Amino acid sequence: MIDFKSLFTDSNDKEVLTAPRNKSTKRIFIAATRMNDGKTTTSLALYSALSHSTKKMGFIKPVGQRFVDIDGEKIDEDCLLLNETFDVSIPIQAMSPIVVHKNFTKEYLDEPETMYPQLINNLCRAFDRSAYEKDYIIIEGTGHAGVGSVFNLSNAEVAKTLNAKVIIVASGGIGRPIDEIALNKALFTSKGVEIIGVIINKIEPDKMEFIKHYCSKALERMNLKLLGCIPQYDQLATPSLSQVFNEINGLWLNQVTQPHNKKIRKVIIGAKAAKGIMNELEHGTLIITPSDRIDIIESVLNSKDDKKLSGIILTNGFHLEQSLLNKIKNSEIPFISSNEDSFRVTTRINKMTIKTQPNDIDKIPIIKEISKEYLDLDAIENAFKSSL
Repeated sequence: MIDFKSLFTDSNDKEVLTAPRNKSTKRIFIAATRMNDGKTTTSLALYSALSHSTKKMGFIKPVGQRFVDIDGEKIDEDCLLLNETFDVSIPIQAMSPIVVHKNFTKEYLDEPETMYPQLINNLCRAFDRSAYEKDYIIIEGTGHAGVGSVFNLSNAEVAKTLNAKVIIVASGGIGRPIDEIALNKALFTSKGVEIIGVIINKIEPDKMEFIKHYCSKALERMNLKLLGCIPQYDQLATPSLSQVFNEINGLWLNQVTQPHNKKIRKVIIGAKAAKGIMNELEHGTLIITPSDRIDIIESVLNSKDDKKLSGIILTNGFHLEQSLLNKIKNSEIPFISSNEDSFRVTTRINKMTIKTQPNDIDKIPIIKEISKEYLDLDAIENAFKSSL
């Protein structure tokens, strides 16, 4: 855990904070009804939108779960994404004060009386640094309102501690999202947290007007505003080859240039004749096949449609003949080896969470465009004017 007292305050400051000292910065907490509803996309879009009216923008993800190691510190991936996208002038450690590692919950439950004050102190000091001289700060949550309750840092608790106003993000249609919004609203309200409104994400384009009409009606009965309806963008849900590689813990069999730029739009399982597989190739195809299917490997290596292929995964860890391995090494088609069978590899890919990465140059412009087309920025800004 990072000691923010030593990083961002005078050494003589001995106070253990229970709330931020910053009172002026407008705080927007982005919550969601469940994982993968689009909190990060919404955070990026809203940051982009508000940046047009003020350059004094901050960002913090108080509690992170997916992290990378930077200079010996665990930093949430979403903080890196936003920082690299917008070049936020805040120390990256302050944007990611609490990261839930493998043993975090166990350590907390063993010593809650010791850890909780330290966590809140670190959170408040990190927030003060991230919000310093900012007009707005985007606070990204970790899931629905109750996530983090086991260590007393649920989204509702964090939003209350930081005195933030909440936007709830949900995905899908009408019934399930509205039911889940009601549950989240109840928990936020029980903590005295104000909800600015709701954004419905990942809507099928041909259902936009229908969803907008009936969600507005349902939310109005709950005294909530509909702040935007965002359509499903297939590009945002498309993984890159590098993401697939990391998900399956693969091994590169040849040298690959910029695997993050190779998008996976179609997956073919090598369970039929090689000719049949090659006839199904489309731009962005990934083939998953046992490594003993030499006929498929040879067909791929000799194909004139190799530009359609984003890659091929060879499963079961079968040992290849050196002559074939040499051909693979000289091929421009990315080859990945996995010791797992095709079913397990395919299951991992189907279940993987597609997160936008800093090098997703095709996705970032779409996310920025969302803020212009689909968010009611006036309603969001007016929520703060009314409380002044």
